[in-house]
Amino acid sequence: MAKVIEGLYYAESHEYVRVEGNYGYIGITDYAQHALGNVVYVDLPEVDDEVTAGEEFGAVESVKAASDLFAPVSGTVVEVNEALEDEPELLNKDAFENWIIKVELSDPSELDNLMDAATYETKCQG
Repeated sequence: MAKVIEGLYYAESHEYVRVEGNYGYIGITDYAQHALGNVVYVDLPEVDDEVTAGEEFGAVESVKAASDLFAPVSGTVVEVNEALEDEPELLNKDAFENWIIKVELSDPSELDNLMDAATYETKCQG
């Protein structure tokens, strides 16, 4: 059973957002890293890139497949998790601890379109 954390926002495409103030930390869920298998590469955007809710911002590659990353919210990338460039397998160790990008939220009301933990857990069991 994949781990789901209360208090985060979840997208249909298995990304999460952890909100702190006006910033969102975006990563892939535990369910996603289990489905992908051993992650071998993470394609990261650049700092100052704009991301748009529902649109692609990067990709994760595993030994099994490559999967596009979709932004659950819109904003400006203020930080990327550079540790993932050298150690993409950190996503397998703890997907929630190892976020992928930090964005400054441009429209916090977009969070209303995402799932809470209970709804996401139900979807994963689907």
